[in-house]
Amino acid sequence: MPETQKEILVRYLQAARDAMVWKLDGLGEYDVRRPITPTGTNLLGLVKHVASVELGYFVGSFGRELPVPLPWHEDDAEDNADMWATPDESREDILGLYHLAWEAAGRTFDELELESEGAVPWWPPERRTVTLQQLLVHMIAETNRHAGHADIVREMIDGAAGLRAAVSNLPDDGFDWPAYVERLERAARTFRPPVTS
Repeated sequence: MPETQKEILVRYLQAARDAMVWKLDGLGEYDVRRPITPTGTNLLGLVKHVASVELGYFVGSFGRELPVPLPWHEDDAEDNADMWATPDESREDILGLYHLAWEAAGRTFDELELESEGAVPWWPPERRTVTLQQLLVHMIAETNRHAGHADIVREMIDGAAGLRAAVSNLPDDGFDWPAYVERLERAARTFRPPVTS
């Protein structure tokens, strides 16, 4: 039996979720927490963020009670509080929150149709009313965006790269990455804009 539209959307969301979690594999506590970019992007914070927004979109936006409080979403929370792990939050805590979000979202997916309407309170009034389908597409895009961030952060930490555990989506072993990067650097340095008349 062919997949339904909802099953396809949930499958794509789950693939992005799995990529997020996979990027933590094999790293120590410091490396999953440390800021890598000038704006503080870090692996565990990315997971905390997507877990939080899933709960907001797939639970709260449909009038369902959140399974846990999210203090970093309160009006008086500091900016970006959902983008990093505090010293009191373990990797297991944040991964547990993400899996809890998956379970809560799964109940919404099971019980509602794609056309079911909800409301995203933090969106502008003219866009606030949404369907489950819109939020699934939105969350697939958002999770994949953050999975891309996680790809780069992980590569900066230890050089590990790839699409997912079973499929790297990179050239086979033995590829000469230093030569490739040097070729790109030469191309960037020698670029000359076309002459216009």
